[in-house]
Amino acid sequence: MTAPFFRDRLLSGEALVGAWMKTPSPIVADVLGLSALDCICLDAEHAPFDRMAIDGCVASLRAAGMPALVRVPSLAPEHALNALDCGATGLVGPHVTDAEAAGAFVRACRYGTGGRGYAGSSRAAGYATKLMGEVLGAAARETAVIAQVEDLDAVERIDEIAAVDGVDCLFIGRIDLTAALGAASPGDGRVVALVERVCEAGRRAGKRIGMFVGDLGEIPKWRAAGASLFILQSDHAFLLRGASSLRDQFDGYCNGAP
Repeated sequence: MTAPFFRDRLLSGEALVGAWMKTPSPIVADVLGLSALDCICLDAEHAPFDRMAIDGCVASLRAAGMPALVRVPSLAPEHALNALDCGATGLVGPHVTDAEAAGAFVRACRYGTGGRGYAGSSRAAGYATKLMGEVLGAAARETAVIAQVEDLDAVERIDEIAAVDGVDCLFIGRIDLTAALGAASPGDGRVVALVERVCEAGRRAGKRIGMFVGDLGEIPKWRAAGASLFILQSDHAFLLRGASSLRDQFDGYCNGAP
């Protein structure tokens, strides 16, 4: 399944699983592009991705046919423009707190009045090898717009955010909600109630729900609540788990040796 079909799959409610990429390296992107995941999300909000790093990593993922999402550093329109010109499949916008912010983010992801500026020389436009109408049509069909709900204010206004036309998915930032409440863990009942509230609003508005969960055993619960996009773990987690597994295996063989 190649990147242009990602938004169709997202909108269909199919269960999708991706991973965060925290290392700004096209080589890491090249490796993750070989995986069986449904998408990779470059975390330009919390990891040191500048525009050149985003460009190189998106190029590697596109070459592998892997959908490349980018969580942009902020809702500033230039961040959306840069990532989409590089050829990102879709964007995750952090800290969407009200309908006005959601609408502005949608406009930044779309061509048109008050929205994304057009450049035919970008990777997204095939480096001037595609007709403008072809580029505009593909962008409208294929660009996934994902609004991250991670603030208490956002949950209070979740129905108005969910009602914004052009938002494809509400991605729940459960860890930020945990911190905002001063809760000890994301399993705190108050946090779970907020997550459930966002899921309910998404269902009412016909919007898809995405989330991160630390405990994969929770996935059936949240699938039943309407979540379909799960971005789980990261390249860092994969490295650490692989290294820890090697240590454990090595120690087991050494301890069992004569």
